[in-house]
Amino acid sequence: MTAAADAPTVKCLVWDLDDTLWDGVVLEGDDPAPFPPALDTLAELDRRGILHAVASRGEHDVAHQHLTAREVADWFCAMEVGWGTKSAAVRRIAEALNIGLDTIAFVDNDPVERAEVASELPMVRCYPAAEVAQLPEYPEFRPEHITAEATGRRRLYQAEWQRRQAEEEYTEGRQAFLDSLDLVMELRPATEEDLARASELTVRTHQLNSTGLTYDIDELRRLSSSPDHQVRLATLRDRFGDYGIIGLAVTALVGRDAVLRLMLMSCRVASRGAGSVLLHHLIQQALAAGRRPVAHFIPTAVNRNLLVTMRFAGYEATGTDEERLVLTVDPERPPRKAPGHIRVIAGAA
Repeated sequence: MTAAADAPTVKCLVWDLDDTLWDGVVLEGDDPAPFPPALDTLAELDRRGILHAVASRGEHDVAHQHLTAREVADWFCAMEVGWGTKSAAVRRIAEALNIGLDTIAFVDNDPVERAEVASELPMVRCYPAAEVAQLPEYPEFRPEHITAEATGRRRLYQAEWQRRQAEEEYTEGRQAFLDSLDLVMELRPATEEDLARASELTVRTHQLNSTGLTYDIDELRRLSSSPDHQVRLATLRDRFGDYGIIGLAVTALVGRDAVLRLMLMSCRVASRGAGSVLLHHLIQQALAAGRRPVAHFIPTAVNRNLLVTMRFAGYEATGTDEERLVLTVDPERPPRKAPGHIRVIAGAA
C-alpha cells in the first residue's frame, strides 16, 4: 500500500507479533527471534521519531515476557495483546498516545486482519509483513526533518505512559494530580537551533492547530528575523521529565494589533491545560505591549477543541476574513485567569 500524496506522515507503526515481528507463535511454545529486517526497521523508524506499538492476538503477559527476553520490549510505547479485534486495539493505541488515526500505520502478516482494520478504520494505512524491510523507504515514513527531539520521542512517550499510570493510581482527584506534577512552561523566542523542530510541529500537529498552516525552516527563519513578527516556542517539563518543545505561536504585529496567525500545541500535552496557559500569556504579552490581541482561526475536521480553548481564554468571534474566523480580545475586559498548576517562565517577546 502507498499513501496518498496529501496524507500526513506516519507517527506510529503498530505491529502484529506472531509471524510478523518473528516467525512462530509464542503462545504455542515457540521461542522465535525477531526477523533481522524487522529489527532494522524498528531502529530506523525510531531514529526518525516514529513510534512503535503492538496490536496482536495472544496473552499480554506471555507476549511481554517474550519481547523482554528478546530485548525488544523497549522499542514499544503501547501494547495491546488480547483476543478482541485488531481495529479496536489500534483505536485504543491512538487514544493512549493521543494521536490521530490518520497518522497510524499497521503491519500484519494476515490479510484478513489487515482487511478488518482497513474496513473499520479506513484512515489507518495497512501493510503486509512482507513489506517490513521496505517501510523506511516509503515517503509516508520519511519526515521532512529528523530533529534531536525526534530521536528521543520514544522516551517522551514512555515518560507520558508513566504519568498516565501515576494518574490512574492517584486517589485525590485530577486537579490535585496536575498540581502534583510541578509543571513548568518556558515561553521564548525561537532561535536558529529551534527552527527544524518548529517546522516539524506545524507538519505533525493537526488537532491543536488554529489555522492548519505549515511553515518550512526558511519561512520560520524569515519570520523570526522580521521586526513585524514574533515566533515563540513553548517547552514543558514536570517531575517525570522533559516534554520538549510542545507549542508554537506566530504573531504578526499589524498597527496596534497583535495578530496570532498560528497557534499550535502538541497533542501530547492536551490533557495538561498547556494550551490555555500559552494563550493566556500570549494575550498578556500583547496587552502589556499596548496591542489588541487578535487571532485567526480556520475550522478543520479535527481542531474544534482548540477553538473552545481559545474562547475560554478570552477570544471572541468578531468577524470573518475569507475562510478565517477573526477572534479578538477586548482590551477593556480583563482576560480569564490562566490555570494555576503550570508555572510559566517567559522570555523576551
